[in-house]
Amino acid sequence: MPTKIEKDAISGRETTGHEWDGLQELDTPAPKWWLYTFIACIIFAVVYMALFPAIPYGRDYTRGLLNMSSRVAVDDDVKALEAQRAVFMDKIKTTPIEQVKDDPQLLAVATAAGRIAFANNCQPCHGAGGAGRTGYPSLADDTWLWGGTLADIQQTITHGIRSGDDKARGSAMPGFGINSLLNAAQIDAVADYVWGAFYGHAVAGQDLSKGQAVFAENCAVCHGANGEGGRTVGAPPLKSAIHLYGDARETIVAQVTNPRLGVMPAWEKKTNTTGLDEATIKSVAIYVHALGGGE
Repeated sequence: MPTKIEKDAISGRETTGHEWDGLQELDTPAPKWWLYTFIACIIFAVVYMALFPAIPYGRDYTRGLLNMSSRVAVDDDVKALEAQRAVFMDKIKTTPIEQVKDDPQLLAVATAAGRIAFANNCQPCHGAGGAGRTGYPSLADDTWLWGGTLADIQQTITHGIRSGDDKARGSAMPGFGINSLLNAAQIDAVADYVWGAFYGHAVAGQDLSKGQAVFAENCAVCHGANGEGGRTVGAPPLKSAIHLYGDARETIVAQVTNPRLGVMPAWEKKTNTTGLDEATIKSVAIYVHALGGGE
């Protein structure tokens, strides 16, 4: 509660007249350095508001005497970076992809550009680092449907798979079940054979001869007699630890009965409004090739 103003016996300063539980508040002014700093901050703020964009109003804002814009500055920086990058990207465009890999400077630029383009365009399907997802091939292993050389990868990215592009890779596994090419017993038999002989789930004493015969007559022409796959038609190797839709027996039955046929877009700019230019496609191919499974 307020009390009369007195002079403190110890410090010699007057009190403010305020007291709490016997403690009296001294009337001590702020240090001069603090006061001057406070005034300087106010002056700085006023000058800053006058020079730079500061106060929003409606859908606009005060531009400031310097007419400075951080957005314009960023745009200018991006344009300068793109101009610098264009020199290398133009060279990548005109250089055969195998030779790009042999040039350390171009390789560094292509790898960086490819990593960015992959993250923006390919990662949603193929996963981070090309790890793959169910129905989308892993790009970080050594199993390739159409080949894993730089030229093979570039071809696939450029024209896609079953994309409608006139140079797209394309193949179609017959619907052996829905088109009545095989009956249910034959499908079960060939599923047992593939699951046991190629996927490594053989059951001791199980007779796989019927399934083997069905496979030889209907599947070996694409997948190979020993399940090694056929790159000319994009037939996946069955004798592998990597399977596009999983290695359950039920998955084999479903695929033989009514196959799922994935589609990859053609990333060439002229056939895809959100597509990639030639240099970027090469860069993505080089990045994918370096993920671990390139040939």
